[in-house]
Amino acid sequence: MSIRNYIIIALIIGIIAQIPQLQPLLVWDRQAILNGEIWRILTGNITHTNWIHLAMNAGAFIIISFIFRAHFTPRYYSLLILSISTIIGLGLFATQITWYAGFSGVLHGLFAWGVVRDIQTKTKGGWLLFVGLIAKIGWEQCFGGSASSAELIGVQVATQAHLIGAISGAIIALVTTRKA
Repeated sequence: MSIRNYIIIALIIGIIAQIPQLQPLLVWDRQAILNGEIWRILTGNITHTNWIHLAMNAGAFIIISFIFRAHFTPRYYSLLILSISTIIGLGLFATQITWYAGFSGVLHGLFAWGVVRDIQTKTKGGWLLFVGLIAKIGWEQCFGGSASSAELIGVQVATQAHLIGAISGAIIALVTTRKA
C-alpha cells in the first residue's frame, strides 16, 4: 500500500470517529474506562473536539508521514500508531486529565520516532528537529499549550499527552530495529 492510500484510509477513520452519535463513545473518559469501557484507551486518540481540531491534526499527520516515510512501511506505521496510542491512553491515568480527544499526542510520538530515526540514519537536520521538539515540549511543560490552539479546538491543549507521546515515540525508536 502506498503512503498516500494509507493516509487516505487513516483520514477516513478520523472522519468516521467524528460522527456525532459515535464520537462521545470513543473519547478518552477516565470514569468510563474505569467502568469497563477500555476501548477508549485507544480510541480517544482518533476522536477530536471539533472539525477544526481534526483538520489541524490531519494536516500535521500528512506532513509528518511524508517527512519520515523513508523510515517505515504502512504495516510498521500502523503498529507504531497503535503502540503510541495505547501508551498515551494508559499514561493519561498518571495525570489529572479526566477527558481527552485528539491525535496530537500521537503526532508528537510519531515526530519523536521519526527524528530519532533521522539521527540514527544520519539524515541531515535530524538533530535540529530533535532540539526543536525538546524546546517545544519543554515550553509546553513550563508555560502550557498555545492559547490560540485552545481557542480553535475548544479545550485546553493536553500538553501531558504531547509529552507522553514524544517520550514513547523516542523510546520505541531506540529499542526497535532500525529497519522498520
